[in-house]
Amino acid sequence: MSSSDGGGIGPTPHSGPRATYPTEQTPSSRKRWFYVLSIGVVVIGVAIAYFAYDRFADPAVSGDATAFEIVSSDTVSVQYTVNRADPDEAVACVVRARNQDGAEVGRREVLVPAGGETQVGAKTEVHTSEPAVIGEVFGCSTSVPPYLKPAA
Repeated sequence: MSSSDGGGIGPTPHSGPRATYPTEQTPSSRKRWFYVLSIGVVVIGVAIAYFAYDRFADPAVSGDATAFEIVSSDTVSVQYTVNRADPDEAVACVVRARNQDGAEVGRREVLVPAGGETQVGAKTEVHTSEPAVIGEVFGCSTSVPPYLKPAA
């Protein structure tokens, strides 16, 4: 044997220098890779579960239109219900009107003040730039902009 093929240490390669062939993995190195990959899969799974729960869990506040009425060619009256987890927190809702093509033709932000019940019913009028065919609640949030908050 020559020094180019490993000098007789370990299994003898079939041809060429020993340095060009991968060495066999020991059982302990295979276990180590298994543990590292298993931990990686668990960490990724927990991260996906957290983000899915955060995105799809019940929101702290929601609003749903229960009825609407076309009052005139430039006004829609929308009746809606707001559900909130904490009734001591004020909520801002965006109520909008859409035309036949689905384009938004009117929008109004409404403050639902703190206090009262967890489920609150309300009604508001939305003025439109052209005739509307539907009135709906676009969304509600606990982030109330300063211009909606009542003066103290």
